Amino acid sequence: MTKTLLSIGHGFSARALAARLIPQGWRIIGTTRSDAKASEIAATGVDPVIWPGTDIGPILAQADALLVSAGPGPQGDPTLAGMRSDIATAAAHLDWVGYLSTTGVYGDHQGGWVDETSALTPSTKRGQARVEAEAAWQAIPDLKLHIFRLAGIYGPGRGPFAKVRKGTARRIIKKGQVFSRIHVEDIAQVLEASLAKPDPGAIYNLCDDDPAPPEDVIAYAAELLGLPLPPAVDFETAEMTPMARSFYAESKKVRNDRIKQALGVQLLYPTYRVGLNALLQEELQDRDVSDI
Repeated sequence: MTKTLLSIGHGFSARALAARLIPQGWRIIGTTRSDAKASEIAATGVDPVIWPGTDIGPILAQADALLVSAGPGPQGDPTLAGMRSDIATAAAHLDWVGYLSTTGVYGDHQGGWVDETSALTPSTKRGQARVEAEAAWQAIPDLKLHIFRLAGIYGPGRGPFAKVRKGTARRIIKKGQVFSRIHVEDIAQVLEASLAKPDPGAIYNLCDDDPAPPEDVIAYAAELLGLPLPPAVDFETAEMTPMARSFYAESKKVRNDRIKQALGVQLLYPTYRVGLNALLQEELQDRDVSDI
């Protein structure tokens, strides 16, 4: 029997999951705010729905699973604001609900390690909004909720190569700064594994095995491309947008043992080196195909 997944805010990570599920016979319904994006979604085999603007109740009634990628805004969680009562009504028959959160909920640990049991002490407004959103989702009775805390996402079209090629990349140096990352395909395989093995109430960190300073990633991208090392710039004097600067407010290494032990996941891209190599090879293959 065909199963149906409703994907709220059907974006980068959700599309990667859909590409895995559709060949298995899943029906994927993805929401978006624009007609243009609806056409893009439809081209991938997903049934697009414009929301807000569509009555979501009857669609939720058809769904076996719910994936929420849309993050909180200034007014809080937009999904709960627009469809909380519908979700509460559907909770009993939904087999699985996944909420994509962020490792930003842990706050700054000065380069130390965190896991799913670590205290939630965000130091940014975005991180605090995520903590509040997680709690709001957890408060819905009978909801078979799974929370996925994502590290920095990269993948096809989302990597450092474009800036390195343009010569606009910089190695921002802040002593002790370290980030964790996750390839979008590893996000997709974790979600797929969780769908196959639901564990309501579970929380998972999604990251690779190699947290690293951001300047190291930029340097490796330049090395792969055979281009000069981008200039080093001190964080304190670097010209950055407030958004970019806020990412440097927190430094931590994130443990991923739970996705391996509980879900049996073996990372496809366990380090940024493996991931960047793969992305470059994909780019070169796509270029070769387009030249034919």
